[in-house]
Amino acid sequence: FHAIEEEDVKRIMAHPVTMPSSDGGIEGPSERVPHPRNYGTFARVLGHYTRDLNVMPFHTAIYKVSRLPANRIGLTDRGRIEEGAIADIAVLDPAAIRDTATFEQPHQYAEGAHHVFVSGQAVLLNGEMTGARPGKVLRSR
Repeated sequence: FHAIEEEDVKRIMAHPVTMPSSDGGIEGPSERVPHPRNYGTFARVLGHYTRDLNVMPFHTAIYKVSRLPANRIGLTDRGRIEEGAIADIAVLDPAAIRDTATFEQPHQYAEGAHHVFVSGQAVLLNGEMTGARPGKVLRSR
């Protein structure tokens, strides 16, 4: 079931302090049937709400999923590209970014990301996973 109407989601997304996130877990394809958000939360924000519905500009959506939450919890070396910051970088194609997971077929990876670097280490290069897992739990400061 769905607990919120699409018009409400759009209104909430447009609010200046909304920080889109997910409570979905991290898992690979299995027999389990997770919520599609496990695979496509941020691609849905950037593709569906930003590009397709024009709820906010692309740069605003990027800010809301990176720098705004980092600032909120005091991670001053995250969510920005500048000297001294941790290199967490996603190279995306704004025209192609989209979530593909559905309730019927939830194990579908999002599209439109070319490269992803976590702490400066490539985890996705040319759309292919590298096997690197440099991520770690971060705590607010």
